Amino acid sequence: MRPSIIIPLLNEAPNLPALTRQLAPLVQAGVEVLFVDGGSQDGSASLAEAAGFRVIRSRRGRACQMNAGATASHGDTLIFLHADTALPTDALQAIDASLRTGREWGRFDVHIAGRPWMLGIVARMMNWRSRITGIATGDQAMFMTRQAFESLGGFPDQPLMEDIEMSRRLLARSRPACLRSKVTTSGRRWESRGVWRTIFLMWRLRWNYWRGVPASRLAEAYR
Repeated sequence: MRPSIIIPLLNEAPNLPALTRQLAPLVQAGVEVLFVDGGSQDGSASLAEAAGFRVIRSRRGRACQMNAGATASHGDTLIFLHADTALPTDALQAIDASLRTGREWGRFDVHIAGRPWMLGIVARMMNWRSRITGIATGDQAMFMTRQAFESLGGFPDQPLMEDIEMSRRLLARSRPACLRSKVTTSGRRWESRGVWRTIFLMWRLRWNYWRGVPASRLAEAYR
């Protein structure tokens, strides 16, 4: 397996020191790590470059940035990581083992870091729902073979639910590998908006998306 880790950036300066420290040993071991900046105003791109990482610039939008990173990368396995998310120590070994079984894509279980006790329940619900439906979210560090990624034309260029839509398309190729190892993602969104309010918002957005409401309209409601 030749993995490429692709990280979309947009004003993530507070998270970069911890993230770059975690990823530095992987780079030293020969893993390709590529940051894709979508026009950060807080110096995120410069911070990543100063830490020795490759950074490319892209049009703003997570789907667009991830696609740009995949195009610029060289690995045969693509790992899409949010800047506020940390991989488990056995991530690459777990991915390699799962893809050797014939699966073409997958995701990790997630742990949400934060103060509210409800975040533990939210994470368990996310993991359970994903395992049942085969639908993954970006918080779960989706990974896939380059062949699968390119056969689908990359992530759909939409402002929201690009991870949900990509999961739906990948499901036509294979069920995901649902890894029990956990990524740790920030609970900042839940803490700033309120846990229950965020739960209801995300379920409403997801329900409307399944009903066919355009992602552009949902993105306005999300913001």
